[in-house]
Amino acid sequence: MTANRLTILAALVGLFLFAGAHGAAQMAHFHDKGKLPSKYTIEKQQQLRKTLPFADNKDFEEQTKGFIAAPDYKQIMAEKGHVAWDMGKYEFLLKGEDFDSIHPSLQRQAILNMNYGLYEVIPGIYQVRGYDLANISFIKGDTGWIVFDPLTAKETAAAALKFINEQLGARPVVAVVYSHSHADHFGGVRGVVDEADVRSGKVKVIAPIGFMDHAVSENVYAGNAMSRRLFYQYGVLLPASPFGHVDQSIGKNTAAGNLGLIEPNVVIEDDFEEMTVDGVKMIFQNTPGTEAPAEMNTYFPDMKAFWAAENITGTIHNIYTLRGALVRDALEWSKQINEALYRFGQEAEVMFASHSWPRWGNARVQEVMRGQRDMYAHLNNQVLHLANQGVTINQVHNVYEPPESLQQQWYARGYHGSMEHNSRAVINRYLGYWDANPTTLIPLSPEDSAPLYVEMMGGADKIIAKGQELYDQGEYRHAQEILNKLVYAEPDNQIAKDLLADAFEQFGYQQESPSVRNSFLAAALELRSGIPEGASPKTGGPDMVRAMTTDLFLDFLGIRMDSKKAEGMTFKINVVTPDNGEKFVLEMSNATLTNIQGQQAKNPDLTITVDRADLETVMMGAATFDQQIAAGKAKLDGNRDVYKQLKTTLVQFELGFEMMPGTKKAEVKPDMSTFEQMPPAYNGD
Repeated sequence: MTANRLTILAALVGLFLFAGAHGAAQMAHFHDKGKLPSKYTIEKQQQLRKTLPFADNKDFEEQTKGFIAAPDYKQIMAEKGHVAWDMGKYEFLLKGEDFDSIHPSLQRQAILNMNYGLYEVIPGIYQVRGYDLANISFIKGDTGWIVFDPLTAKETAAAALKFINEQLGARPVVAVVYSHSHADHFGGVRGVVDEADVRSGKVKVIAPIGFMDHAVSENVYAGNAMSRRLFYQYGVLLPASPFGHVDQSIGKNTAAGNLGLIEPNVVIEDDFEEMTVDGVKMIFQNTPGTEAPAEMNTYFPDMKAFWAAENITGTIHNIYTLRGALVRDALEWSKQINEALYRFGQEAEVMFASHSWPRWGNARVQEVMRGQRDMYAHLNNQVLHLANQGVTINQVHNVYEPPESLQQQWYARGYHGSMEHNSRAVINRYLGYWDANPTTLIPLSPEDSAPLYVEMMGGADKIIAKGQELYDQGEYRHAQEILNKLVYAEPDNQIAKDLLADAFEQFGYQQESPSVRNSFLAAALELRSGIPEGASPKTGGPDMVRAMTTDLFLDFLGIRMDSKKAEGMTFKINVVTPDNGEKFVLEMSNATLTNIQGQQAKNPDLTITVDRADLETVMMGAATFDQQIAAGKAKLDGNRDVYKQLKTTLVQFELGFEMMPGTKKAEVKPDMSTFEQMPPAYNGD
């Protein structure tokens, strides 16, 4: 997080207390155009407080069990001087107030995620919670710690290791386990181990098969778009407030420190693989195609402890994650949980995970495993049941209903993955985005269709009047439907944007899923004030860029290439990286840039020879390719005009593109050299 971003967030927050409509002290809205919950939102929240199973306090008992100590600080500073982590800004959740601007179920989850400090799971297994989006877990071996999932940032992971050593006695880290390929589970590795010790074999870094490929590649091709969409799903620009960011369902939010990556030196390849590390016996279960494309559970048979990675947490997860990612397989997810249930769950006495809190006792472990197994299977099967009767992707979210028995269980509710967007994801996975109505197959773009709608509805004044009427009646989705058309037709109509923002805000207040809530509230903020400046989340770093394979880098050059600038260009470039023996052909043909590994063109227009290590320097922006050529580290043989032509076609993507019309303040071009590679988008959950 940059200092500029921190300044912006501090200016946005500006929170103080006022006397609420119900007599309880409530925090004022952070925005001068922000609205308090309407009477319709208040009525809905009050009804939910009466109907949801709030008498079930089992989660709160489990959340606090095993507490050892909390640190005397709430902030963790990044090495660059900004705040990497701040648990204190969420303390308004612990005041004992019911906030009508927060769905009661979400407020409950947000309070549960206020875990902060060191906890004992069972003797020999410990967790530090509340230092990042994920938990960091420590298994006590014969001589040192085995660390499971070292968080997102070096600084938070180092603070967690320091804290547990202070509380339980200093021990070296002898092994690290990455449960899966999302950055909040490996990014802090440099805070707990030294890479030299990993390379020498002194410290084991263990990961599932495919980890390195997926840790980087999942978020490269659409990385800029994912980073922008992250502003909505994770609410990275929303102040912590009852009217803004309150939680991220599986934790508070993501730490903003140094994200690193050390390549594993032990890869789990089989479906099930047993290993003993520092006297601790572990059975790994590869679960590809579940929460991450490379993921694994772990069972500790001697301790009857099951580590569920991120496959089973305190929520139903995303089948489709709103930042953007390949749609996940709900049925496979269910089957992998079922495999773990029958193989390990029959005897496990505790289940702990990379998020949320543990579950104790075999009956409780089986209950949660079985319930989540059934929920993912129900999502898959019943959505397809509806689809096979003609329900489309544009209807299913209003038709699909999860089983009532599971909706009375807190662990089966859709905090991270709402039932609405998950149900649409299942249809998208099997049938795609088209609802089979030819009108929607090749539709007009919104900015082209909107003027027609506005004209047919009688113009802006009538739409605003009707939108206000619908808003005043609590019909927020209906208000959005017509106001959105007007905003697309007239992006500079601030009255329309403000009213649409008001509708978004009330609807956001009513959402149980923080990802959905954040998306509506973030859009409202941008409609009111424009896209906040200086807000690029820098979750990637040199390690992530360095970990990109050469063919992945070349693939992304093809995405960055503007085909209009390449019309008429035809050339072949041989690319050779002698230090690792790689060879490629990079070919421009039909305004398309392609590459193939392991081949060389017989008569290339140009041959580029550069060590992979020197190419990485270019990718990270430490040197330009022209500087490497001048220094003799990159050699060009053949027609150098081809190299110049290639450079003219490449663009660097701008992060601050509009997601809502009329919100962009000014175009800001990235200050990057031609071949410099932006880090992959946040590879999160």
